[in-house]
Amino acid sequence: PGSEVLHSYALTGVVTVFGTAVALMITYMAGFCLANPQVRYRNQIALFFYLTTIINPGIVPWYMMCRKLGLYNNVWALIVPGGLFSAYNMFLIRNYIKGVPISLLESALIDGAGAYRITFRVYFPLCTPVIATITLFCALGYWNNWWNAVMLIDDTSLYPLQMLLFRIQSDMSMIRDLSGTNL
Repeated sequence: PGSEVLHSYALTGVVTVFGTAVALMITYMAGFCLANPQVRYRNQIALFFYLTTIINPGIVPWYMMCRKLGLYNNVWALIVPGGLFSAYNMFLIRNYIKGVPISLLESALIDGAGAYRITFRVYFPLCTPVIATITLFCALGYWNNWWNAVMLIDDTSLYPLQMLLFRIQSDMSMIRDLSGTNL
């Protein structure tokens, strides 16, 4: 049992660190693109992302899509579904970047900076407050995620910490109920 808990801790740690890093980069790049006035149709794309926060297709299509993509009984089932991108976090970054004066972008372009340099050398350091916030949101989301394990993991060696704790609590409740005593 002790090694099972340590394994779950390690798995949850790896999923949290890797998932948070990837989610942060995807979210930052999407937010930067939608804040950049040079991107055509950025408002229509932002509307599309906004609609995904309002309209939820439901759990059955989500489950079927995860199964079709091979996100079942593997570590990717704990990372990819629902965790890599959040429209809410993307809008936080987009709105923060919109608050940075456009003259900074224009002066970087005049100085000959390319898209990569502008994105990661000019704007990224300025966005550390919102990036820290998004990092905290993502890390807490991955650390506390038990839903993906309930829906997509059957192998007990792939249980993250929260799912293992839920299983232990459930087993203890069943023992208490069967014995008829208050433990």
